[in-house]
Amino acid sequence: MLTLSKISFTALAAIALVLPTNVSGQGIQAGKQSLGSVTGTVTDLNGDPVPNATVLLKRTDIDDSRTVVTPENGFFKFQDVKPGVPYEISVSAKRFADWTSPGITLESGQFKIVTGIQLRIPPEITHVEVTYDPVQVATEQLKAEEKQRVFGIIPNFYVSYEKDPAPLTSKMKFALALKVATNPVTAVGIGIVSAARQAADSPNYGQGWDSYGKRVGATAGDGFTDIMIGGAVLPSLLHQDPRYFYQGTGTASSRMRHAIASAFVARGDHGRSEPNYSTMGGDLASAAISNLYFPSSNRGAGLVLGNLALGTAERIGANLAQEFLLSKYTHRGDHAK
Repeated sequence: MLTLSKISFTALAAIALVLPTNVSGQGIQAGKQSLGSVTGTVTDLNGDPVPNATVLLKRTDIDDSRTVVTPENGFFKFQDVKPGVPYEISVSAKRFADWTSPGITLESGQFKIVTGIQLRIPPEITHVEVTYDPVQVATEQLKAEEKQRVFGIIPNFYVSYEKDPAPLTSKMKFALALKVATNPVTAVGIGIVSAARQAADSPNYGQGWDSYGKRVGATAGDGFTDIMIGGAVLPSLLHQDPRYFYQGTGTASSRMRHAIASAFVARGDHGRSEPNYSTMGGDLASAAISNLYFPSSNRGAGLVLGNLALGTAERIGANLAQEFLLSKYTHRGDHAK
């Protein structure tokens, strides 16, 4: 009995010595974790591989990252990835939008395949800058106006059918005035007016071809000084627009008021209405200059005031004709249609 007790004690002691060693060994084995790996293939939306893409594996808890570049097949692989820590993968490639994965945490020894890496073409951001060049707009509108002819023959350049006309530059005002003054149809009109004056014996040049020639010269002088001073010089100095602006809508009375008022109210280059100093000044200057070549019996203040009144009346009549009659028979440029 005593011998058995010694044996039992000796066995128990041996087990006691061995057991902690085994348990400790198992604890060491349980605490050791194996490194894992992360792989994937970078493709586009068509499923084609994307070469030369930069793939970044980054820990999100600390500053620790590494990168690889995909070959022709778009495949990548990261080895020796620590388990139990958070990672994320981001992919960038030329002509594609960046791609970022959800968070990744490996288990011990895990072989992780990241799927769904499809790069999209980024939406193009197009900046359209719309600029308004009043000179360019005015140039295009003026080109259209220079094609306007009544019955396709008689120039009708000094009327604008635009709803939002651009102001003319000084160069454009002079060019338009010269175009009207030197037009062949204008010359025909001078001949007709001179014949009417010849019949009325006005001015007092007498009769005969010599007198008719003087009337042609006087009529041409009146018209040239009027169009150049009232249509170019003063409008440039005073920044006013010499054209008639067709209303075309509203009641007949409102259109009539617009036509009559246009002889006394001008549109400034700034777009606002103001007294028509240019047109009235052109009529007055032309009438004053006519004292230089009219017969002495017709000269004086009466000639100036009479020609001013006549010029104003003619302008009102022309505006009424533009508003109610000539617009129907004017062949317009493409821009004014």
